[in-house]
Amino acid sequence: MNGAVTLIAMTVRFNLFAGVALALCGFAVAQEPKADDQDGRTVAKPAHLISPHVLRTVSLDLLGRPPLPLERERWLGRGLRDYLDEVLGSLEFWETWLEEQIYFFMLLDNFRPETEGVRSTPQKLHEGRLNPRDGIYRIVLSPSFEMRNPGADTFVTVAMEQLTGMTVQKKQRDLEIGKALYDGKQGMFLGHLGDSQADVIKICLESKDFSRKFIEREYVRLVHQPGEKKPLSEWSRTFHKQPASYCEIVRQWFISEAYTKRLEERHPLSNRAFVNAMHVDLLGRKPTPEEAEPMREALDGLGDSAPLRSILARLMIDSGKVPIPDKQELGDWDAWTKELFRRLFGREASPGELSAVSAALNEPSCQPSTIIYALLSHPEYHRF
Repeated sequence: MNGAVTLIAMTVRFNLFAGVALALCGFAVAQEPKADDQDGRTVAKPAHLISPHVLRTVSLDLLGRPPLPLERERWLGRGLRDYLDEVLGSLEFWETWLEEQIYFFMLLDNFRPETEGVRSTPQKLHEGRLNPRDGIYRIVLSPSFEMRNPGADTFVTVAMEQLTGMTVQKKQRDLEIGKALYDGKQGMFLGHLGDSQADVIKICLESKDFSRKFIEREYVRLVHQPGEKKPLSEWSRTFHKQPASYCEIVRQWFISEAYTKRLEERHPLSNRAFVNAMHVDLLGRKPTPEEAEPMREALDGLGDSAPLRSILARLMIDSGKVPIPDKQELGDWDAWTKELFRRLFGREASPGELSAVSAALNEPSCQPSTIIYALLSHPEYHRF
């Protein structure tokens, strides 16, 4: 059996066992407090334990990449709360947050903000010298935002819709006043006096509508489902009064029942996250911007990026940069396969999958690189 046929056979086998294997995707669910049997004291609710699945999922949600090798060694089996204490508010967390905001405003490629104010935003957020509202202000006040949204009508429309969630068709009077401010004329925009583009942005950002819209979209981005109305309103009010409370709000989301439910689901891996994941999983490091951006741009330009993802995975595997052992060096094939599944899928390999890999490796033309390529090409790798 040649390599191509082996790959096809493995894919069929993996599809057959996918349902069973997904059931093994484990995470520790926090239990309700209960009384100690000896003295009746209340025992605190335990934190989620970090399994390979939890660590991979939370890392991708918060940092846009899987865990690095040293992070897997450090965090597996520990409590999720400890992980959140360290990661939330870290420099990498804010760097990822900035990239997500830039992507939301579609300031990509030629429109990417390159001002010092935007570049320094993650560091200043990390140091507590800025809050997320300040960070958004720097992004949308950059020349890139105006280039992306040229002219008074487009600029004010996008600012109102993306920052506050308003339906401009229902706010025509405010739109016209905002356009006057854009042109340097004084006016009462959304109940506040202004006379410049900066005032249009500032008034939108300081509104309660911005806090509501921002919290709603961040919740969906991180928890992958719409939030309930009452808690969202409470978080929005808190953020509106104290924008620096953002990390604490996010922390509440990640130890909530809603996120426990999210851990039971699989969601599509974005092109940006796929590029990051491939580098971390194969090279053990994050990609440089020079490595990541051309790949991301090429993938984003396609309606269906799956075929190109497969090609990029093949090219990276064949690049000579990926440390792949020879078949003779594998020793225990099952042990190697189990670690591969934990690293790439965040779960244990099923007995059927172990048998499929072993059978494939018994074919003379099948090499460890064939197995790795099969896993990277499998639909499960592209969901987390």
